[in-house]
Amino acid sequence: MKNTSDILIVGGGLNGPALALALAQTGHSVTLVDAQPLASFEDADFDGRGYALALASQRLLAQIGIWDQVAEHAQPMLEIKASDGTAGEGPSPFFLHFDHREIEEGPMGYMAEDRYLRRALLQAVVAEPKITMINERRVIDQEIDQTGASITLDDGSELRGKLLVGSDGRQSGTAKRAGIARSGWDYGQTALVCAIDHEKPHHGIAHQFFMAPGPLAILPLPGNHSSIVWSEKTETAQAIHALEDADYMAVLRPRFGDFLGEISLVGKRFTYPLNLTIANSFVADRLALVGDAAHGMHPIAGQGLNAGLRDVGALAEVITEATRRGEDIGSLLVLERYQQWRRFDTAALAATTDMVNRLFSNNNPLLRLGRDLGMGLVSSLPGLRRGFMREAAGLTGDLPRLLQGKSI
Repeated sequence: MKNTSDILIVGGGLNGPALALALAQTGHSVTLVDAQPLASFEDADFDGRGYALALASQRLLAQIGIWDQVAEHAQPMLEIKASDGTAGEGPSPFFLHFDHREIEEGPMGYMAEDRYLRRALLQAVVAEPKITMINERRVIDQEIDQTGASITLDDGSELRGKLLVGSDGRQSGTAKRAGIARSGWDYGQTALVCAIDHEKPHHGIAHQFFMAPGPLAILPLPGNHSSIVWSEKTETAQAIHALEDADYMAVLRPRFGDFLGEISLVGKRFTYPLNLTIANSFVADRLALVGDAAHGMHPIAGQGLNAGLRDVGALAEVITEATRRGEDIGSLLVLERYQQWRRFDTAALAATTDMVNRLFSNNNPLLRLGRDLGMGLVSSLPGLRRGFMREAAGLTGDLPRLLQGKSI
């Protein structure tokens, strides 16, 4: 069977299109398969969903040609404040404070709404002649042989390429069909996600309140809007989500406080169960996993999409360099370079988010004292503080070229 494209990508969320664009721009032909209808990506209605993009992720988006379409709708994150908190009592006097003026590169990151990010990616994918996008089709089977990978869609059609990439989420069918098991656990927490209007300006400051049931993140959007990612024990979260909007806000207000004045709900409300799930291998012969298909972790550090975009940058670079050397891009020897590059960083990030969630999602007085003193210590030491800021901006470690703001 003749190859449909060099690379087949299953999953059209954010990481799949970003990878398709990065690969197309280095000369590879790509077929992107997604179960969602094309129109769902063009919806421009505000629903409150947003992403905290580290500065390194913004650089990748600029390199693949979509940041100009997103920038006018993005909110720079100029400061980050984190503290312990108790509903109705306000934050602890000990807190962690990052100010972007302490690093040379600019804002530590940006808040970008899902509707603008998806639309920009979609428009770029549709305009790219080296990418074929297939919507409203599910993959029902896949086969790997010595020369390529084949997938069968639910309409009976077959596609073939040198390499198959799974970008199809935490329940990745690509990984399951390849026999790749997963490790992890459930946190017994659910994230409540919404957006609010507030009376006072946020000044580009992101807040993280650590409360016993789970963290509450208040993330600045353009104008007097903020995105809320609010973690509660699952049973409690389900009960809160079932409330009418007015009652929902009555529960949120004492947790949120009054530092931004009056607040009101805007857009839709969502819930997401929280767990840790990591594929036992990111690669197999002629197959690679990126984003949540490779690793899903707690949103406490806001690094989910950023970790996925690091995968995108690393895999695109490994594949492109292999192509230039005349290597088989589906060879396990080639793909192991990608796994080696991303595995340690992913494990370290997963361990950190897991540890922080366990350390802060409780009301143990000794742990509370220890973590408050720790945050105060980091804030008081400029060198240590700047190191944490650069980490939050995604500027540390062995960065792929796209995340350095360089072409491959």
